Amino acid sequence: MHVSSMNTMRSRLEVIAKQQGMGYHITEATCYLTGDLFYLEVVLLPCGGVEEVKVAPHGGSPVSSESFLRLLRSKLFVEFSMKLADLFAQYNIPGDNEIQLKLFASMQFLGKDLQQISQLLSVPTDSDPRVDLINNGRIGNLIAGKEDCPLTIQFYTTPTDEVKTSDIQMAATEALVQAAQVAVGVSDVPRELQMASVLPQPPQLDPQGHPVFLPSSEAPHETFPACFLLKLQPAVPMTSSFVSKLGQITDVAIPDVDLQWAPLPKLLMRRSPSSNGLGEIRDQQDTIFTVPLPGGVMHRYVLAGAAWEVPAQRATAVDSIPFTHPAHVPGLLALLRHRCAINTLLRSCITSQCDRAGLVCDLHFEVLPESETSFSVTFHRPDTDSLAVLLVNVCDSNQITCTLFGSEIADPSIEEYLSTVMKRFMSVPVTLKALHGKLEEIPSAPLSPGRPATAEAENDHSAPSATAAAAFSQSAAAPQDGVGVSASACCAVPAAESELLPEIHTSPAVDPHPLAPVEVFTPEDQ
Repeated sequence: MHVSSMNTMRSRLEVIAKQQGMGYHITEATCYLTGDLFYLEVVLLPCGGVEEVKVAPHGGSPVSSESFLRLLRSKLFVEFSMKLADLFAQYNIPGDNEIQLKLFASMQFLGKDLQQISQLLSVPTDSDPRVDLINNGRIGNLIAGKEDCPLTIQFYTTPTDEVKTSDIQMAATEALVQAAQVAVGVSDVPRELQMASVLPQPPQLDPQGHPVFLPSSEAPHETFPACFLLKLQPAVPMTSSFVSKLGQITDVAIPDVDLQWAPLPKLLMRRSPSSNGLGEIRDQQDTIFTVPLPGGVMHRYVLAGAAWEVPAQRATAVDSIPFTHPAHVPGLLALLRHRCAINTLLRSCITSQCDRAGLVCDLHFEVLPESETSFSVTFHRPDTDSLAVLLVNVCDSNQITCTLFGSEIADPSIEEYLSTVMKRFMSVPVTLKALHGKLEEIPSAPLSPGRPATAEAENDHSAPSATAAAAFSQSAAAPQDGVGVSASACCAVPAAESELLPEIHTSPAVDPHPLAPVEVFTPEDQ
């Protein structure tokens, strides 16, 4: 928008203020955008330019804001409005004036405690300090709340490696940083919130490396019809089991009134940066994507609709998580990172290129769910007319294992290699490209007597479902011209192939997020 006068800029600022539900008034060359607990002061020039922008919290002096000033001077009004909305959400605290002030003070104590926890020593696990801080820090990368910036936690990011920046566009190559804004929200049940720091001074760690907190009797608190919130940016699709675990960590259930459930791939497609323009996918409908890779290689991925429609794989996009104590935050972030890692791997199979007639693909795969934290990828081996299955188990955001069934390869190091590639690139297509390269290099040999396929399954306590190969033959097979066939078409699976696929073993998975109630430790407990 072209702004050539002071009046034009005033009008623009008034519209933005009303859009955000804020007050607006002017005195000479200064415009005020006001909320209950803060206001924005914009000093204008006669030509409509902006001389200065200041932000003042309740009871505080106005502080210059370079970020707001830069946006207005660049006439980036949409970005200015979005940043103002985030700030308004930070100060948009429920209750009357007295309760608002107390909750604002409580949130400031929370922010200071989170900052101190984030500064406690930890062992780095990633060579990139920024990535390590975001993905492995107890509080992630904490962006401390300032007058013009809400308290924000960056807690998960995808790797940025050279293979993902090739001239061949891959699925969602840009690094996405998952964040959460800390705010205060309404609670139907009265909650006790801190009115001072709940950390001993200096802050300490218990023998297990967890932060030590003061017992509730020593930490001042008050009861409010409110709770703290982690407002996820963007929302995170997650299955019902993960939603339940979030509530078990905090002892505050996530309200299910506004939750809308759908098959997990459907939600991942809606929120995938590379899936813009995809039409709405009906439940039970198979979705087929082509994924281009460096070197001109094309993969076709089939996500069978019926398999992902089962109740355990129906998901909802969670955008806000209630909690009441800073002790909850590390556990919540660990669970969110786990979910984000699973979503990232599945999203790597989703691109903006839906399958279409005449598109020739080199390799064909079908992705099926095996549990809430694992999935299988079925494919034709490049050197034989038989199937193989790669089982991907995401134990947590830092432990991803790949187990190969039906490959007839006696080299056990290949699974360690695949797990390393999967963890490094967080991409199913990149890992399968590497696997096919290995299969073409290594001559086929029977599995060693000491490690038959069924033994593999027993050792891993999980195995791809018996329907993986059959489902692949129905929906992932394609004729020579590269056009996918209907689900009614079926390629014959050799009788000997059944010997290559392991028997199902339904041992319970190990829960990576034990949900015992949060304990408050005293310094004397150490």
